[in-house]
Amino acid sequence: MRTVMCFGDSNTHGTVAMAGLRDRQRFDRATRWPGVLATALGADWHVIEEGNAARTTLHEDPIEGAHKSGLRILPALLESHRPLDLVVVMLGTNDLKARFSVTAYDIALSLERLVATIQASDCGPDGAAPQVLVVIPVPIIETGALGPMFAGGAAKSRDLAARCAERLAVPMLDAGLVAQVDPVDGIHLTAEGQGAIGQAVAAKTQEMMGG
Repeated sequence: MRTVMCFGDSNTHGTVAMAGLRDRQRFDRATRWPGVLATALGADWHVIEEGNAARTTLHEDPIEGAHKSGLRILPALLESHRPLDLVVVMLGTNDLKARFSVTAYDIALSLERLVATIQASDCGPDGAAPQVLVVIPVPIIETGALGPMFAGGAAKSRDLAARCAERLAVPMLDAGLVAQVDPVDGIHLTAEGQGAIGQAVAAKTQEMMGG
């Protein structure tokens, strides 16, 4: 059996679009994109969900906590779940928050650092490194309860795929080509978007890993 870890934020966790900041609803396992991925790949694959709301690529969030840094937690997760055949990284949306004041190019550099961390690990089969697939997040909309938090982020999100193409030397999937955010909050995916990303990641995984 081969193993894939889905490493992401609230859209990997399956957070439903938030009408208010206190909303905490989550899609069921079968609807979330890692669940759709697991169904599509079948019994020969074990899919691990590692999504945490507000997770960034590498920023320690001054409001929501230092533990939101993806880089900070990544080495422990790689070791906990090894051997991993594939790590799917879908991060960068929370880096768009106004509090971090980073560019799309900065986010691409941060993703590059996450990729380097995975590739430098011995957490793949037989002590090698896992393969990596980077999923570029769906572009956001500045609207609803989360709009002020992401002020200025929409334009950056539309530029992210191009900046990642300049920096990353691993397989990539642009989720914005298959899904859109829910207009309720402009950040989180619809159920249909979750499904579309799961199917797209499954197809890319089969392409990369030979079925």
